[in-house]
Amino acid sequence: MQLFKKILIANRGEIAVRVIRACHELGIHTVAVYSEADKEALHVRLADEAICIGPALSSQSYLNIPAIISAAEITDSEAIHPGYGFLSENPHFVEACTSSKITFIGPSAENIRTGGDKSRARQLMKRKGIPVVPGSDGPVRDEEEAAKSAKKIGFPVILKASAGGGGRGMRIVQEEKDLASLYHMAQKEAFAAFGNGDLYIEKYILEMRHVEVQILADNKGSMVYLGERDCSIQRRHQKLIEEAPYFLANAKFRKKIGDMAIKAAKAMRYRNAGTIEFILDKDEQVYFMEVNTRIQVEHPVTEMITGIDIIKEQIRIAAGALLPFKQNNIKLSGHSIECRINAEDPEKFIPSPGKITLFIPPGGHGVRVDTAAYTGWTVPSNYDSLIAKLIVYGRDREEAIAKMKRALREFVVEGIKTTIPFHLKILDNPEFISGNFTTNFLEKFNKPV
Repeated sequence: MQLFKKILIANRGEIAVRVIRACHELGIHTVAVYSEADKEALHVRLADEAICIGPALSSQSYLNIPAIISAAEITDSEAIHPGYGFLSENPHFVEACTSSKITFIGPSAENIRTGGDKSRARQLMKRKGIPVVPGSDGPVRDEEEAAKSAKKIGFPVILKASAGGGGRGMRIVQEEKDLASLYHMAQKEAFAAFGNGDLYIEKYILEMRHVEVQILADNKGSMVYLGERDCSIQRRHQKLIEEAPYFLANAKFRKKIGDMAIKAAKAMRYRNAGTIEFILDKDEQVYFMEVNTRIQVEHPVTEMITGIDIIKEQIRIAAGALLPFKQNNIKLSGHSIECRINAEDPEKFIPSPGKITLFIPPGGHGVRVDTAAYTGWTVPSNYDSLIAKLIVYGRDREEAIAKMKRALREFVVEGIKTTIPFHLKILDNPEFISGNFTTNFLEKFNKPV
């Protein structure tokens, strides 16, 4: 099996750096693309070649399909890795790559269409016998249909964007009187974010865990799951802390949710890397939530407990390789935690762009920092505020928490504000330490102390 000679990375920040490093370890030449705001970015410095594709505005650079395809053609790149965000879940981009005879390192356009249409994915899973949260059969046409569906399901309900993700186009409706206004707010936000205002409704489960399963699938239909992650610590449906494995899981539960993930992936004829996300209610009843058809921000915690480099496997699969392992070869060891470090005010959660005057990441055994930040770099205001992911590995959850707290205290970032102090508050919270938390953790405890 011949790997690619040259790969273009259609992204920026820590994920671009992560992909470049994986490529270099595989002996693959790399091409970075960058906007005018990112000319001093680390991914530009680390890549073998770099091409400016437009102004700071995403729509004119990282979301500009013709510019990215042109950059790949000019540099004779054989493949494109999209990272996460931007064009990673855009089926038109996949088709543009195919038309230009460039390999897209990720799932098929049809996989992305199915996963991107949340209501369609729900319907598919329901037909295949995979439990879904009670809700509308598809998008609701207007607020009247939404109200009718909500009454049938029973309040509280949650409105979700059919084309959504990342918590956008999502509103919790506690009472019928609030439905109309929240419907229009969610619809407007969904259209602005995704160019599609379709909404569907689900029963809102008050006390729930958010558990997801990482899968890999080659082009011949072989699939494996790489354990599960607990992503229940969230703020406004945005993940803050992720852990692997779900530490309350036993072998029976792990096989059950893993088998459900594989069943879901097979229903889609999935290929490459992906994540099947589930909701667990207070009785640990498992419900399908959605499919993420890309590499996840939190993939490192799975890598830490399995020893499998998911980015490298993505590249090998895209090049035509078969999975080098079967399900019984996948062994989980220890516990891993990831904290997302954002350039934000930890009290107000507003962006804090600007120049980093000092950047000293932590180190030591079992500590990993995925970042594109460095001393002297100016964090641009144009993009997502994530500047680093701090990942630790311990023999068990108790050791992982202790190691994360130590690493967070060592982490020095000066010149801007970051969420490091906020993460320390969470890790000191007795409910977090005991594992007695759900997705409403932050709302319940306000600001954990």
